[in-house]
Amino acid sequence: MYQIYNLIILLATQILKLLALFSPKMKLFVEGRKSVFPTLKDKIHSEDKVFWFHAASLGEYEQGLPVIEKVKEQFPHHKIVVTFFSPSGYEVRKNNTVADVTVYLPLDSKANAKQFLDLVHPEKVFFIKYEFWPNYLYELKQRTISTYLISGIFREKQVFFKWYGGFYKNALKTFDYFFVQNEKSKILLQSIGFANVKVSGDTRFDRVVAILEKDNSLDFIEQFKNNQTTIVIGSSWPKDEQLLVNFINQANDEVKFIIAPHNIKSEQIQKLQQSITKKSILFSEKENQNVENFQVFIIDSIGILTKIYSYADIAYVGGGFGNPGVHNILEPATFGIPIVIGSNYSHFAEAIALVGLEGCISVKNQSELNEAFNLLLQNEDERYEKGHICSTFVQMNKGATDRILKSVL
Repeated sequence: MYQIYNLIILLATQILKLLALFSPKMKLFVEGRKSVFPTLKDKIHSEDKVFWFHAASLGEYEQGLPVIEKVKEQFPHHKIVVTFFSPSGYEVRKNNTVADVTVYLPLDSKANAKQFLDLVHPEKVFFIKYEFWPNYLYELKQRTISTYLISGIFREKQVFFKWYGGFYKNALKTFDYFFVQNEKSKILLQSIGFANVKVSGDTRFDRVVAILEKDNSLDFIEQFKNNQTTIVIGSSWPKDEQLLVNFINQANDEVKFIIAPHNIKSEQIQKLQQSITKKSILFSEKENQNVENFQVFIIDSIGILTKIYSYADIAYVGGGFGNPGVHNILEPATFGIPIVIGSNYSHFAEAIALVGLEGCISVKNQSELNEAFNLLLQNEDERYEKGHICSTFVQMNKGATDRILKSVL
């Protein structure tokens, strides 16, 4: 099986080069890896002490960030190397300030694994949530480099727990310890013979709790809000926006709306703005405008949604009408805001929990969305109660970062 796996990696390398000729994303995937080894040679020296963190994409990076920041704080003289598998993670976070070096992870060939580890020579390695690359893992084990999985999640459908999953199950044996998010993951690992596992919780809670300590003020949002009840719509997709625009267009003029779409391509932003009958303004056009005179503020930019949530009276988090499902609800939750989402949230433990606790309302159609918003708009006590449930839930689940680091450092 090991030989077959390496043959697949070899074939994949050639196929990806071909796909790069036709796909901009695949071009980033292929071209971005060409500079990895020269970058490492330039920035990591033989005398450096190094910790390596690997994230599949942006979500995993955000999950691991609290741990990365704490490690950097405790070991200021070590260098931090962060690798990404996907362009959607690397291209967004390649200029982050927490890592000394941020690069793509070269594909999982034996030669790449050896060369990468020769250059990085890490003291400890942290894989975030999932992604298990056998050649890297076997090489780490051979070099007796401590390797951990943090914020891990395991599900019954994964290959490790199937009768034919022996190859990948063996790859798991290379980890020194598993820090998983929930009891179910621990039980699954124990069912296939792993005792080196601990339920540490979800590090994302630590990240969002830390947001409260930062300056979240935005003068232009405060000016736009103008002390009026405001619904913030974060990471919306067209399927969300079809229902949301219908509500916005018939809503009371005393309610204001801020929309931060997931996709900010100009044609989609233009289409969204044209569908709204209320007076609207784009973030990119706000200069020299009295933004308080508008009812709808469309954020055609990235990087400020977290701060915008701090001004919300009600939050709608998008993605719940499509796949893979709802986006991050923990950011509005940490600010103590009641949340409305679509119906596709079954793969997200925090959404399942908050819907069950009634801090978050899930809706399936236009009438349910209208009903949820009207309930929250017309009843301040209901808003406060659901918001309090959300913030308490976040506070009760913090601490995963400290539990991990106490065990490994």
